[in-house]
Amino acid sequence: MSRSMLIPHTPAPAEPGLSHNAVANGIVTIHLDGATTSQPGRAGDTVLETARRAGLTPPFSCEAGNCGTCMATLVDGRVVMKVNDALTDDDVAAGYILTCQAVPQTTSITVEYP
Repeated sequence: MSRSMLIPHTPAPAEPGLSHNAVANGIVTIHLDGATTSQPGRAGDTVLETARRAGLTPPFSCEAGNCGTCMATLVDGRVVMKVNDALTDDDVAAGYILTCQAVPQTTSITVEYP
């Protein structure tokens, strides 16, 4: 996992090669409510935006990276979070992400909502 994800309140990624722009034409696979959905990503879209565009209803509230309601586990791939005011370093090290702030950095990612 990217070390840049472990630093809360970082407006820009600390690791070279990471960007707040999503990988264009990547695939986001989402496990939610016992179902699995794969959706093409769009440049700049967060995981939450991609899930909602796929017609899913994942949990979310503030959409600002403050509350943690949208938390999911990153199972595969890499993301960078634009803002993280809710997760601890230990949470991020365990693979948790804020889907409202997570932008894919690899051509495919997989996330699992609790």
